[in-house]
Amino acid sequence: MTLTLTVEPFEARTASQEERLAVGELLAAGFIHAFPEDPPLRPEQEAVSLTHLNSTERDAQFVIRDGTRMLAWGRLSWDTEQNLHNAHARLTVHPQARGRGLGTQVARELERVARREARTTVTFGTTDRNPDGEAFARHLGAQPALPMRVSRLDMTTLDAEQLRAWQTRPDGDEYRLHVWTVVPDEYLERVVDMMMVMNTAPKGDLDMDDWVITPQMVREWEAMIAEAGETRLLMAAEHLPSGRLDGYTEVFWDQHRAPLLYQGATAVRPEARGLGLGKWLKAAMLEHAAQECPGVHWVQTNNANVNAAMLGINVALGFQPWAQFTEWQLRLPELS
Repeated sequence: MTLTLTVEPFEARTASQEERLAVGELLAAGFIHAFPEDPPLRPEQEAVSLTHLNSTERDAQFVIRDGTRMLAWGRLSWDTEQNLHNAHARLTVHPQARGRGLGTQVARELERVARREARTTVTFGTTDRNPDGEAFARHLGAQPALPMRVSRLDMTTLDAEQLRAWQTRPDGDEYRLHVWTVVPDEYLERVVDMMMVMNTAPKGDLDMDDWVITPQMVREWEAMIAEAGETRLLMAAEHLPSGRLDGYTEVFWDQHRAPLLYQGATAVRPEARGLGLGKWLKAAMLEHAAQECPGVHWVQTNNANVNAAMLGINVALGFQPWAQFTEWQLRLPELS
């Protein structure tokens, strides 16, 4: 007798710990398949992330299970106040269960929810380390909207003289650096204002409006990072005469996956560019992370292929191409 596998809703917040862990194990298995040389994901950490949403976000999750084992999982998330035409999807099928149409079944449910929520554009990402993902994206009819180069830096190859040079500031410099794991209350509004500089980063062909960041979002992000057991280091450059923060960079580290450090956003205000702030921040953060993140060996970062300025800084530091990541966009036609 052939076992019929069906899609079912998955309520992460009310699911048992065992069910969430089963999804975490699925996500970890998918990661190992794509990145076998990397420190593996921790299923328990992935299980925690299933419940993570900002207060203005909503989501719908679905699974296909075989007994207690999860074979496929998908999640559609969307914001209730901004980019009301957009939703973001994630979908994973266990490497041992691929080629059986499970991903298509889950994708249909995610599309149904997107239509219910009047979301006409769905975005999702794939990596060339998992060629099945790109093939599936094309099968769905999605278009590549923002290709990105994934680069890695071997920390043992850093040029100490170059780092010192990039951190040498002119006499009477009007800037100083801060580094935080949690943003102090007195800087919160300024950090929020600074983070929105990321709206100037290239969006490629993504149909996406600028995002408005709020103090509540930052506090919610910090709480989720802490709950996941990660460390986020944020370094900011303050313009002393005005108190304005003109640039920042951030990295993420998990002591259980110590060799790998993830570089997050780096941005400098357009009016403060050309002052060496980007190079200063990147060099200072690398030195700081080497001290605060014991065992780190590699730094991984994504750069949009069209972002020549940031890509140039990373290449000068020694970042080497490692993979390709593509943000895809699927437009849902109106139903007649």
